[in-house]
Amino acid sequence: MRGRSSITAAATLRSADPRPLGTSPLGIELLDDPNADPATVRASLRHIARANRWFGGRAAVLWGLRRAVRGLGRGARLSLLDIGTGAGDLPRAAQRWAGRRGIELEVYGLERSAPAAALARANAVPCIVGDAGAIPVRPGSVDIVLLSQVAHHFAPASAEALFRSCHRIARRALVVADLRRSRVASAAFALGARALRFDPVTRADGHTSIRRGYTRAELATLLPPHAEVARRPGWRLVAVWRAD
Repeated sequence: MRGRSSITAAATLRSADPRPLGTSPLGIELLDDPNADPATVRASLRHIARANRWFGGRAAVLWGLRRAVRGLGRGARLSLLDIGTGAGDLPRAAQRWAGRRGIELEVYGLERSAPAAALARANAVPCIVGDAGAIPVRPGSVDIVLLSQVAHHFAPASAEALFRSCHRIARRALVVADLRRSRVASAAFALGARALRFDPVTRADGHTSIRRGYTRAELATLLPPHAEVARRPGWRLVAVWRAD
């Protein structure tokens, strides 16, 4: 199955027995709590979307997507599921990018936060409310799975388990984009966050996210041996691998 019908049907499955994913022990972020204050979540996600635009998150995802669709010509039709989609800005950017290349990309999000899911839907990204510990999507029901700035929220063993779960539901490829740990990155974020007038919660969470980030070698140990892991501008790491 492909496109809207496959994801809609898959979304009827329930996360009846979620497997808890252990949170990273390095600090606490707002989005670690699915019951966080809705207004604070919405404000933070809007600032995160701006950060994705200006600090390399969007570019990293599109770099990975370019490799995931390598070899496809105009007229191809694909589906993409973004785990932890937040405001839905990244799948929307991916959809626009694909459209300029003649590829029809149907995008969907998964969020355990109801306010985040509502924000993604308001931004035209259909969103499932569910837990990444038991993704309510049938195996092999989506072409590309995207995980952007999600893995660092989890302990390494849980991140590895999440990657395996995503591999099972992907037909074509997986794209993982995350932060590369660096003191310079933290200093640069502090300057950028002040310039863009991010709220205090987003500023604090940004530093925690960077501290929770990976080195290239650390991320590679959690991925399949054939995964391509690259350093990208904005202190980003992007991993891409085929699911077939």
